[in-house]
Amino acid sequence: MPGSHSKYTTSRSQAGRKKPRLTSPVRRKKPGFFIRLLRHVPRWAWWIGGLAIISVYIAFFYYLFVSPYGFRWRALYGEVNYPEGFDIHGIDVSHYQGEIDWEVLRNQGTIDDCPIRFVMIKATEGATKVDENFEDNFFQAREYGFTRGAYHFYSTRSSAADQARFFIRNVKLENGDLPPVLDVEHKPKGQTTEAFKLSVLEWLQIVEKHYGVKPILYTYYKFKMENLNDSVFDQYPYWIAHYYVDSVEYQGQWKFWQHTDAGSLPGIKGPVDFNIYNGSYYDLRQLTIGSQETIGVDAYRDND
Repeated sequence: MPGSHSKYTTSRSQAGRKKPRLTSPVRRKKPGFFIRLLRHVPRWAWWIGGLAIISVYIAFFYYLFVSPYGFRWRALYGEVNYPEGFDIHGIDVSHYQGEIDWEVLRNQGTIDDCPIRFVMIKATEGATKVDENFEDNFFQAREYGFTRGAYHFYSTRSSAADQARFFIRNVKLENGDLPPVLDVEHKPKGQTTEAFKLSVLEWLQIVEKHYGVKPILYTYYKFKMENLNDSVFDQYPYWIAHYYVDSVEYQGQWKFWQHTDAGSLPGIKGPVDFNIYNGSYYDLRQLTIGSQETIGVDAYRDND
């Protein structure tokens, strides 16, 4: 029958058709260049990379928490190890400490629960530069009752004689002040060790003749051993800079020890160097100008 045939044909036609997809086919994104590169890295390279990362982590941990140089990082955040057996403490300052509140420093400043007894102050550098805070620091230190001293930073760009005369012109020491200090930390390139020794000695001798006292020699432990290891320098009081150690390794005589550059005190913004004196307060005062068995400060004043 026509009706039945039409119905049958339609059913077969519909049955033969493919059902439409309800979702689009999933297209996988092609891996990036870096991922494809990593897939080709051999297994042994992964092991080496892992060991390298672990080594860097261990080295970083050692530097911050175990190594001597980690001391400064720890000290800046409140942990300072003080040398044992010393009661006479002091500091050294320059324009890097900015404007100091000397009243607060005197009334509240202590190091290892001990009062600050002396202050070393940067005066000059080379043959032309006066520290911008020297005059104020030098005056205020005496006004607030500290035993004061002045130091010169040795430059490799001018002669020792010119530097000595420049220091003398700008620093007027008085009775009760510590002897002048030579801070020497660098040797001119190309200059022999013997020539360098003679230059340093020239500064010390010129300044000693003027002030009538032997100057104090400041330098780092290793620098002295490498460049100033000579008995002629043993006659000058030695101020050793040796950080992050429990005791001084230097076998010779020394008077002062700068044991950290990361101290903190009320009245001073930022870190400041801490020092100790190797002796009693009486010994410290005996070291000052006018207390020594030397020509004395009045002699050079009369000759000027």
